[in-house]
Amino acid sequence: MRDGIGDTLLALAAVFVPLSLLSFGGSNAVIADIAHQSFAQGWTSQRDFADFFALARAAPGPGSMLAALIGWNAAGFAGALVATSSLYLPAAVLVWVAARVWGRWRGSRWHAAVERGLAPVAAGLFLSGAIAVLRLSPGGPAVWLAAIAAAAILLRWPRLHPVPVMFAGGLLFGVAGTLAH
Repeated sequence: MRDGIGDTLLALAAVFVPLSLLSFGGSNAVIADIAHQSFAQGWTSQRDFADFFALARAAPGPGSMLAALIGWNAAGFAGALVATSSLYLPAAVLVWVAARVWGRWRGSRWHAAVERGLAPVAAGLFLSGAIAVLRLSPGGPAVWLAAIAAAAILLRWPRLHPVPVMFAGGLLFGVAGTLAH
């Protein structure tokens, strides 16, 4: 393996393993950090990141496919494999171990307190990821408007399935974008 590819694979692991362990609530919680690191490491441009994010959300499967796309862009198939496994495996092992211990304490006061305390952390991480992606979007104010409207609808009616909301957000984005031009 060439030194450049080997160094890139190590860098991918060094970035995605800690992010895996910080991703309370899933990979959406660390989107902002993934964006920052992919720019800082030179693995993607801002435009490429926005395209990869859109592709990861549009394709079937987990949204964390973004890690595979960044890894692929940085170091081909090996990069996709390293980035993906670095994002999934550490958190999976940690969750497995924590679930075994956590289940023993279900119903205790500190158990409920920890769950209540982590909820705002996860929400804040999701929000920072959403803002990072919105800032990178080439759609301008229309994207922000569509995202705010979709969030307001889901907050008002939390049991509503997100697909119609996403469809309506897309329509709103299209209409607002057309009116802006």
